[in-house]
Amino acid sequence: MIGRRDLPSCPVATTVSLIGNKWKPLIIRDVRTGPKRFGELQKSLNGISQKILTNNLREMENDGLLVRTVFPEVPPRVEYSLSKLGETMEPLLDAMAQWGGIYKSIVGDAKSE
Repeated sequence: MIGRRDLPSCPVATTVSLIGNKWKPLIIRDVRTGPKRFGELQKSLNGISQKILTNNLREMENDGLLVRTVFPEVPPRVEYSLSKLGETMEPLLDAMAQWGGIYKSIVGDAKSE
């Protein structure tokens, strides 16, 4: 988890530091519907490499946004899900989806004129 003294003073900057890359909001989007395995996430996130997905999942787990569950099976099964803290980001993603839809409709309308 990010140490308290390492957090930016601005709350918006804090949020951006936690999910402000190309993949993290999409990972949250996918796991909010239920636990996902690595392969499921990689298929859903078209174009993400194994290394980048692994790094993002580790960072999000360390930041307290995701929970990684390892099942004692052979071969081992690992699932990722939102933590209680990660669940508090759902309204943020809802707002982002709503705004993205509005933007697309405005830009789409402007392009067809």
